[in-house]
Amino acid sequence: MDIDELRARIDAVDDELLNLLNERARLVEEVGLIKQQLQRPFYVPGRERSIIERLLGLNQGPFPSEGIKPVFQEIFSACLSLEKGIRVAYLGPEATFTHAAVKFQFGLSARAVPMGSIAGVFQEVERGEADFGVVPVENATEGVVNHTLDMFMESPLRICAEVVLKITHCLLARAGLDFANIFRVYSHPQALAQCRGWLTANMPGAARVEASSTAEAARMAREDVNGAAIASDLAAKLYDLHLVKRNLEDMAENATRFLVIGREVAKKTGNDKTSLLAVIPDGPGTLFRLLQPFAEHGVNLTKIESRPTRRKVWEYAFFLDLDGHESEEKVIKAMDDIRAFAASLKVLGSYPKGSPADPRP
Repeated sequence: MDIDELRARIDAVDDELLNLLNERARLVEEVGLIKQQLQRPFYVPGRERSIIERLLGLNQGPFPSEGIKPVFQEIFSACLSLEKGIRVAYLGPEATFTHAAVKFQFGLSARAVPMGSIAGVFQEVERGEADFGVVPVENATEGVVNHTLDMFMESPLRICAEVVLKITHCLLARAGLDFANIFRVYSHPQALAQCRGWLTANMPGAARVEASSTAEAARMAREDVNGAAIASDLAAKLYDLHLVKRNLEDMAENATRFLVIGREVAKKTGNDKTSLLAVIPDGPGTLFRLLQPFAEHGVNLTKIESRPTRRKVWEYAFFLDLDGHESEEKVIKAMDDIRAFAASLKVLGSYPKGSPADPRP
C-alpha cells in the first residue's frame, strides 16, 4: 500500500477507536447509575490498577507498554467524569510535583484545585468541598513530610491510594540567558537539597534562594534576568521558561510518594499496603511489643516513623506501613495483639501499592 492508502486505514482505525470509546462511555454511565442506587464508591483505584495490569499482560506490540498507562488513565478520567465530576484538592500551586501526581492519578478530566497548605487540603476534603486530596508524604532523599503525618492524628480521612513519582529536577531560565550569567537559583528547600551536589559542582558561585514551592521558584526566575529555577518541566511550560538542563538530582532513583486521601475504603487487590497509627504507653519494652506481633504473624513491616502526639509531654505516635490489606487474617491478628496493650490503634487505610512512575507526558 502507498502512503495515502495507509493513512486511509489509519483514519478508519481512528473512527473505530472513537466508536469503541463511546461504547465504553455508555457502559460506564450504566455502571454509574447502579453505583448510585447501591451507594457504592464511584472511584475504585484497585479496579483501574487491575485493568492496566491485564492490558499490559495482553499487549503484544508494537504499541509500547509504557504508553498503555497514560492512554488509559485519560480514558478512565474522561469516563469517570460521566459518573461524577471529580474535584481533587492538592498542595499547590500549579506545576508542582504534587500537581503532576494529581494528573498522573486522576487524568486531565478531574478538576484540580490548588491549596496553600497540607492542612488546607485535608480541610477541603473533610468539608466535602473536594472528593479527594493529594499530599506528599515521603521523598527518597529527604525523608518524610511531617505535616502530612501530623494531620492524620485528628483527621477522619483515609488513604485511598498512593502515587510514587520519579522526581526529575530541571534547571529553567528565560530564553536566551547564558549559563555563565545565572547568578541566582530559586527553588523549594527540598529541591535545593536534592540537587546540592550538582549545584556545588556546576554552579558554585550562584546564590541559592529558597522559594515556597518549585512552581513559585519558576515564577521568580521568570522575573529575574539573571535568575534560574530548579523545578519540573511542567513548570517550564506554564511559566514559558527554557529548559537548560535536566536530571539535576544527586540521587538517580529520586522519587516522592504521594497519598490520595478521601472517605472511601479501597477494596483488596492482592497487592496492597496498609498504614497504621499507634499510640503506645511509655515504658521499657513497649516498642518491642508493638513490633513483635508483625513478626509473629508473618506480616512484613516496611516503615515506621514516630511523631509527638502534642497531647501529652513525651507521648509519641508511631506511623507504620505494612504489606497486606486490613481484611487479611494475619494483619487482623497482628492488629488485635497490638490493641491489647496500645493506648490506641487507627487504620489510616489499605490501598493498592504504587510503583515509581515517570510523570512526564
